[in-house]
Amino acid sequence: MNRKRFYISGLVGGVASFFGGYLIYGVLFAQVLAKNAGTASGVARNPEQMVWWSLILGSLFMSLTLSYIFNKWSKVNNLFDGAADGAFISFLIAAGYDFTMYGNSNLYTLKGTLIDLVAATCMGIITGAVVGWMNGRLEK
Repeated sequence: MNRKRFYISGLVGGVASFFGGYLIYGVLFAQVLAKNAGTASGVARNPEQMVWWSLILGSLFMSLTLSYIFNKWSKVNNLFDGAADGAFISFLIAAGYDFTMYGNSNLYTLKGTLIDLVAATCMGIITGAVVGWMNGRLEK
């Protein structure tokens, strides 16, 4: 595995993941997820309470996960394959997490869980596309 490509595509993908997360979770899906919150109270943070370093690390780790898979096993090196594989991998990870959390917590209703699964898959499309594209750029 090319470590330089892994780290650079992971970092660039992390930036895309962070801003994509704002667009998807902070703008597009914010209201519908809030309406489909479960009975747990005080779970969501207000924008002024966000822990930004944690959001940045989360974006970076998800991107590095895709970068590792793309560089180690699947050799994804273009935008379209990255988007497709990113969507599939993110869907599987989110489904595992979301359904486990639905089963043992009151964070979201079932509808909210399914909406979060769609949002996470969209995040995978964005992040995977950027990581795949960056891999191709660094391959040349």
